[in-house]
Amino acid sequence: MKQKLLIGEIPYTNLFPIFYELKKGCNCRDYRFIKGIPSVMNKMLRKGEIDISPSSSIEYLREKDDYIYLEGHSISSLGHVKSIMLFSRLPIEDLDGREVFVTHQSETSPVLLKIIMKRFYSMDVTLKTTFVPIGNALMSHTAYLSIGDDALVTASRAHMLKIDIPNQEYSLCTIDHNIFYVYDLGNLWLRHTGLPFVFALWIAKRDRINEKKELFDRFKKDLDNAKSLSQKNLKDIALASKMKDIIGFDKLIGYWKGISYDLSDEHLDGLETFGAFAEELRLL
Repeated sequence: MKQKLLIGEIPYTNLFPIFYELKKGCNCRDYRFIKGIPSVMNKMLRKGEIDISPSSSIEYLREKDDYIYLEGHSISSLGHVKSIMLFSRLPIEDLDGREVFVTHQSETSPVLLKIIMKRFYSMDVTLKTTFVPIGNALMSHTAYLSIGDDALVTASRAHMLKIDIPNQEYSLCTIDHNIFYVYDLGNLWLRHTGLPFVFALWIAKRDRINEKKELFDRFKKDLDNAKSLSQKNLKDIALASKMKDIIGFDKLIGYWKGISYDLSDEHLDGLETFGAFAEELRLL
């Protein structure tokens, strides 16, 4: 049986343009797409159950000797990312010593939150992973870190309060008549470091690249092409996305335009800084 390249596919809206153009524009008969949330993709990649995936940057940093990243590709932000959000009943400076619940879907974002709290605010929080749906979590917890489509949809459905907030570190909203402070972790990272934040990289195990070199070389070209086309065709791609009916056509395009899919030297500086902070706090 002919070898196939096993590709992890994270079914979040942030990656929809890439996978849409990838499947539309390339000959995918030698590719097999396997869907899963980031934490699951990380585990499958680590165990050799998939060959390549857009996986958490913390996964790469923890196993750098085992992985190779594809040059020129990431899922990053330079400021507001709009889908990595801390919803809190209290201002962030009042969370010291408290428990913050985090979604089970993520691995990079909890580490980022720990760094933000410890390094930027000199505070400690206890993070507790939860499988509770976001709607229930927001009603029962003091603070909850949400990612991906859950965060995007919740923020879009919240009633944002038009209040002049100094420094704009947060926004205020009401959800089911409860007031929440909303912190975008991409924004907090930029404000304190001046650097992009790399949430995910396209990574593969070194031994897999050697075993399937021809397939990897072809996939890199297909991914380059998909990224280029996706930036040109956002309106057409939005028409194919169900998310347009949930958050609105223009907001969806604005969300995609706020994400960087590149991996420049500046991105790598941000990644290196994140890794240094994580190592310093023994989070690797």
